[in-house]
Amino acid sequence: MPERAPRVLGVDEFAFRKGCIYGTVLIDVEAGRVVDVLPDRTSETLTAWLTEHPGAEIICRDRATAYTKAVKEAAPHALEVADRWHLLQNLSASVEKTCHQHRDCLRKRAEEEMLAEVPQPPPMLLPPAELARTQIIERTRHRYEDIHRLLEKRWTISAIARRLNLDRKTVRRFRDTDLDELFASARERRPNGVLEPFKAYRNARFAEPQGQVSGAQLFLEIQARGYRGRRQVVRNTSRPSARAPPNRSGPTSPAPARSPPGSCGPARLSL
Repeated sequence: MPERAPRVLGVDEFAFRKGCIYGTVLIDVEAGRVVDVLPDRTSETLTAWLTEHPGAEIICRDRATAYTKAVKEAAPHALEVADRWHLLQNLSASVEKTCHQHRDCLRKRAEEEMLAEVPQPPPMLLPPAELARTQIIERTRHRYEDIHRLLEKRWTISAIARRLNLDRKTVRRFRDTDLDELFASARERRPNGVLEPFKAYRNARFAEPQGQVSGAQLFLEIQARGYRGRRQVVRNTSRPSARAPPNRSGPTSPAPARSPPGSCGPARLSL
């Protein structure tokens, strides 16, 4: 320990045992070495050391109140400066506090700059002429046009739902979704389109002589082969009426005419 303090003296606290016992470390900033270690971080201990070791011209310290008091009492002519770590800590805390106070306008500005720097490509709508003129496609197109026409007139979601007899979720979906995505979703909801790739397998299963395959079994089989449609679509195609072959023997016989009122009904045929 030198008899005099270094010209540039660094003062900072450290922990003998974090959260329990703290001391003070004194550093020769120009030489980069420890000068002394004090047993605590009180102003009285640092005042006594500075009194016994004069000569400090610049004292670089943290902003503890005890250190401020000690320097003013024992080395009033020394130039006090904040160390680099505490300057950066205070600066970052101030920036974080300011950004938190103005986070709404900062977020809005950042979004505007992002949109300005990266131009959004125009939505690629599917040409209407290339779409099949099916009932669900036409209904989707008309519903989209009706909803957006009312939105342009500043109708609310609830008012549009009441006017068009729709659920509010449906109105919001048509408001927030591009027309081409709605067309794609409509085509996927078509049962025939979803089941089309699996018709050959379905017909082959129906033609097998080992009895009739159930709709549930058929659904599991084609689902394992990539089917993503609903179970009900497959069950409907597995009903006897759905898979019955057409009658090729000619037109069916007309149903017997009803008997006129007051007369006897047709005679029963005995087998």
